[in-house]
Amino acid sequence: MELITDTQTLSAFCDRLATERFVTVDTEFMREKTYWPKLCLVQLGGEDEARCVDVLADGIDLQPLYDLMANDKVLKVFHAARQDVEIFVKLTGQTPTPMFDTQVAAMVCGFGESVGYETLVNNLCKKNLDKGSRFTDWSKRPLTERQITYALGDVTHLRVIYQRLMQKLEDNNRAGWLDEEMAALTSPSTYIVDPEMAWKRLKARTKSAKVLAVLREVAAWREREAQRKDMPRNRVIRDDAIIEIAHHTPKDEQALERVRGMNKSIAQGRYGSEILSAIKRALTMDPSEYPQPPAKKDLPKGLGPVVDLLKVLLKFSCEHNDVAQKLVANAQDLEQIAAYGAKADVACLKGWRRELFGASAIKLKEGKLSLAVNGKNIKVIDLGE
Repeated sequence: MELITDTQTLSAFCDRLATERFVTVDTEFMREKTYWPKLCLVQLGGEDEARCVDVLADGIDLQPLYDLMANDKVLKVFHAARQDVEIFVKLTGQTPTPMFDTQVAAMVCGFGESVGYETLVNNLCKKNLDKGSRFTDWSKRPLTERQITYALGDVTHLRVIYQRLMQKLEDNNRAGWLDEEMAALTSPSTYIVDPEMAWKRLKARTKSAKVLAVLREVAAWREREAQRKDMPRNRVIRDDAIIEIAHHTPKDEQALERVRGMNKSIAQGRYGSEILSAIKRALTMDPSEYPQPPAKKDLPKGLGPVVDLLKVLLKFSCEHNDVAQKLVANAQDLEQIAAYGAKADVACLKGWRRELFGASAIKLKEGKLSLAVNGKNIKVIDLGE
């Protein structure tokens, strides 16, 4: 039976997996109507067997699964791990450790940015996935045989994908390139939302510290309310309503009611009272407590052409070395290099990124390297000292 529904069977299966060098892991969950993801199914794959764990089965104790996730002798392999790991952090307070994300590894191996699982299955396993159960309701029971077969495919193919990506990383001496990204994935702080920091998700487009103070207080209230009621943020109040409140700072129910997305029943109810209290907290706090707009250095004028050349060099370097640009540098990094050269404090001037791109970027900035068109290709010419 490929579906585990009792503690004894789960414990025995996890004991067997605890002897493996690595196991593949995936989850199925529902989140459309909740703040926290509702875990419905966990898939685990070992060398010789793969099973689905029905976490909604009556009386099942998931402690053997949690123990396996915490076993530091067994590598846990995910694809696009963030949402899966968030679930385990919510349930146990810890991230599975050690961990490997094949989506991140694929970016280092030339498969582009945020490559999908299906693409890797097609390219590395030479298989086609059955996509018929992709949008199924995983909370409904009983699960069908087709659902279970679909779910198992997310961990059986993953073993082959992991092995082939690891071989590529070892052949290219790139295994260490993943350390920074994996460290972020394994840090519990990556998955814990601090309500006081929720305002940073919102694009208020303002330089006013007072507006940001109101935004912070109202966004923090919404985050706590969404967590308390386990409902999506925008079902409490929408992002655009919070931003409008921050800019217009309504002082009473009538003014709050005029905010787009609000109405009389909300403005005059508990939500309205708590929103007005949050606004008042912001407006009466000492200005020294205001959050500050992100510091942005004024860059010298005329950098556009230099940045454009750096973009071409970045694209060339990444395509030439089969690495996703996202892992190497972003637009802000290029602006900093264009403005400050070797003094720019950016990741792409350090470690393997410097070797792959940063050193050449500095040469280009200093006039020691040029770019030319050679047929359909770009040619990089080192001009020496």
